Amino acid sequence: MAVGFGHGSAGERRVRVRVQGAPVDACPRLVPEAVRGAVRRVTVVGEEVLHRPCRQVVDFGSPELARLVDDMFATLAVAEGAGLAANQVGADLRLFVWDCADEWGVRHVGHIANPVLDELPAARRRLAEEAEGCLSVPGPYRVLPRPDLAVVRGRDKDGTPLVIEGRGYFARCLQHEVDHLHGRLYLDRLARKERASALREMAAAEEGVLARRAARAAALGK
Repeated sequence: MAVGFGHGSAGERRVRVRVQGAPVDACPRLVPEAVRGAVRRVTVVGEEVLHRPCRQVVDFGSPELARLVDDMFATLAVAEGAGLAANQVGADLRLFVWDCADEWGVRHVGHIANPVLDELPAARRRLAEEAEGCLSVPGPYRVLPRPDLAVVRGRDKDGTPLVIEGRGYFARCLQHEVDHLHGRLYLDRLARKERASALREMAAAEEGVLARRAARAAALGK
């Protein structure tokens, strides 16, 4: 997911931080996974891997899975996004990472495999309409209604059960990434004309967005 608001500067000031859903005293702006990881190419709309459901993760605890998580964090840092799914780096797996600040000054950092989004009861379901973008659709943002609360259940890279709850922008991030793992982009939730206009905007902006990512990769030594 592309950054909408409230992200980026959060790591530079004293804020509350939750890693894997649990509060921590501090978290560096560039998380250890991103330091270890290698930047991968971000897939773009139209590539087949983005438009089909991903496979379940089964190799918990493996070096390959740990390396993928590290690489995804490195790629997310260079792209300056809020979340990134495995199929956005070409890996056909139900896995995503996030580094996302919400409206209440909380920075959320983590990863989850085989996530399942809880169905919200009607009493807890309230739609929020906010601008949403995507690292695989470089450039455009569009207003999209989503529930302002999300609960996702899955496992970490070692297979430990995990429950992550998000509100506001972080809830949007969680839902956006789960969509990716079902082979669905935010564009698919738009009306046909709005989707077409977003794709035209992407075509005009893509070169500049990719140049900025390359410059940031160089600045970070990636």
